[in-house]
Amino acid sequence: MTSSAVSAERLQDTARAIEQEIGRVIVGQEAVVRGVVISLLAGGHVLLEGLPGLGKTMLVRTLAEVLHLQYSRIQFTPDLMPADVSGTNILAEDQHGGRHFAFQAGPIFANLVLADEINRATPKTQSALLEAMQEQTVTVANTAHPLPRPFFVLATQNPIEMEGTYPLPEAELDRFFFKLNVNYPSREQLNEIVRRTTGGTLAPVRRVADDETILELQAIAREVPVANHVADYAVRLVLATHPESDAPEPARRYVRYGASPRAAQAIVLAAKIYALLSGRFNVAYEDVRRVAPPALRHRLILNFEAEAKAVSPDTVIRAILEAVPEE
Repeated sequence: MTSSAVSAERLQDTARAIEQEIGRVIVGQEAVVRGVVISLLAGGHVLLEGLPGLGKTMLVRTLAEVLHLQYSRIQFTPDLMPADVSGTNILAEDQHGGRHFAFQAGPIFANLVLADEINRATPKTQSALLEAMQEQTVTVANTAHPLPRPFFVLATQNPIEMEGTYPLPEAELDRFFFKLNVNYPSREQLNEIVRRTTGGTLAPVRRVADDETILELQAIAREVPVANHVADYAVRLVLATHPESDAPEPARRYVRYGASPRAAQAIVLAAKIYALLSGRFNVAYEDVRRVAPPALRHRLILNFEAEAKAVSPDTVIRAILEAVPEE
């Protein structure tokens, strides 16, 4: 067995173990869990959207237990300030009585950060995450402070139309690798949730990876080869989201601004990992189609007509996937 095959098998085994342990607590939501694992292995951040009570926070907390990583939770509220997230300089006193300014790190300084109900904070506070998510540093008083590696933000939000929420700035949305929709459970799943959560104790989970393991797996994922024609297919999907280009009719009619180049990067990298988790060391068109919706849905800015007719980004993405040929 070649070293590449051994590395791929190790990634598959670790990802399978992570999903299995999360499944001991989270009922259903297999697609959401798979999306979170793909983002983790890609080194990207995830935005989870769903109604209250669907287990978004529980999913993140369980992931923190499964991974031996430093974990931090930030509860976003309207009165939260940027310094409450990133940290600030404070006046400290040394052992000789001298005073000096020292940096007091905020809760953003962790490997796994839960930004809970992120859209309940003002855009000013939300923007405190921009530099951290993109550069993995925090700048305070002209001094850059590096964040721990790996660094992974899992943000939860309620639907925008609910009371007391703020829409996330487009620049911040673009820095999320995936946006995953957490759907309401089925009757059978809801019965299982009730059974698990109203008993004596919850099922324990075991730790299956640490920071070094995650960084090694992220490097393995990037080594997966992708054929030029498959990468070009991902690029053409992104270009088809721009109404001024040769886009399908739904995109021209309902999209105000299309996806950024980060979308193409996310689709290709996610397709590599999806192929590995499917037992293949090569990326196929189907892998690109599978990961395109969560990589694109938060990067499409729809116009007023789309909002008036309740046209969702997923509707436009489905039309694009149907219209753009593989070759």
